[in-house]
Amino acid sequence: MARLVMKFGGTSVADIDRIRNVARHVKREVDAGNEVAVVVSAMSGKTNELVSWTKEISPIHDAREYDAVVASGEQVTSGLLAMALQSMGVDARSWQGWQIPLKTDNAHGAARIEKIESELLIERISGGQVAVVAGFQGIGPDNRIATLGRGGSDTSAVAIAAAINANRCDIYTDVDGVYTTDPRIEPRAARMEKISFEEMLEMASLGAKVLQVRSVEMAMVHGVRTFVRSSFDDPESINSKEGSNDPVGTLICDEEEIVEREVVTGIAYSKDEAQISLRRVPDKPGISASIFGPLADAHINVDMIVQSVSEDGSKTDMTFTVPETDAAKALQVLEEQKETIAFENIQSDTGLSKISVIGIGMRSHAGVASTAFAALAEKNINIRAITTSEIKFSLLIDADYTELAVRTLHAVYGLNKYA
Repeated sequence: MARLVMKFGGTSVADIDRIRNVARHVKREVDAGNEVAVVVSAMSGKTNELVSWTKEISPIHDAREYDAVVASGEQVTSGLLAMALQSMGVDARSWQGWQIPLKTDNAHGAARIEKIESELLIERISGGQVAVVAGFQGIGPDNRIATLGRGGSDTSAVAIAAAINANRCDIYTDVDGVYTTDPRIEPRAARMEKISFEEMLEMASLGAKVLQVRSVEMAMVHGVRTFVRSSFDDPESINSKEGSNDPVGTLICDEEEIVEREVVTGIAYSKDEAQISLRRVPDKPGISASIFGPLADAHINVDMIVQSVSEDGSKTDMTFTVPETDAAKALQVLEEQKETIAFENIQSDTGLSKISVIGIGMRSHAGVASTAFAALAEKNINIRAITTSEIKFSLLIDADYTELAVRTLHAVYGLNKYA
């Protein structure tokens, strides 16, 4: 017998038929003797509709009332799923975030989980009752509903799994696992059986849309084994009994669980990047803070940074990337700081992509990046900037070459062989 958290996203609960299908998945685990808590998102499209209503009624609104409105989508889903389970003879009840309670900070709309008082939840599920929890929400110190931001149901699920000491957190979605790259770009991309927390964190932060970054961070910190699988598999075709080969999906776990560590695990990409260059900036202490401090204050995320110092050491060129949607705002912030920074001119370019190569095997292998440089040069793809870390490196290229670059790197590192 295992204790499981099962999380179902919006597409998995998009209508009544799909909610019934989710109930069949849950019943399968209950029938296998497992203790189960379920975390659900709002029905597909419902959160967008609720957000649009808040903007229509008042473009500038109280964040606390915004949370009260948008959290209602998960409340509806949790109640419907509990009813569906009850109709199948499964003892179940719905829980809202405040009923557990799942306590957050006071940052309405983007709250962070601070504590989960899980005693009652554990008592109920250990007694055989399925807990159907509304994801994406908790209760703030002001005793008001607080939502966790887009994708927050993933974070809810991992946090609850940690709080109740679950054996595993199963994330059911519209794909059957984590792939070596986007299958829409490279049809020979393969589903991975296992991936380390660190690798998944890099992939999630660099463009892979399977899991929210915060949920992966939480899983890594608390050691929550997380399993990504498809909710569209036939529930009756899966054997949940201990020792079976099911289910099909990707396990995200400590790297110690991965026997054969590939040098490169996957290729991620992120389109719509912008590059900004400040020319002939005085090279002196504090200059970086004068550039990136105001950008941080404006909530602009700076990514790749390249600095080139002049021959006499008196001036430097500073080049960095920001999301294309933030480019105009970043330029405005920098122009306002021109006197302080003392740059001679500023240049910007849009229509760029970041391609990232990820793998824990890089720690012990040399020449991984040079392989990419040679492969892209062969395809006449120019690299504008490079950043590296212990288990990944990222390359900035023109967006027109994104798909070619992804397919080229996927092949050159031998990832096609798994398909």
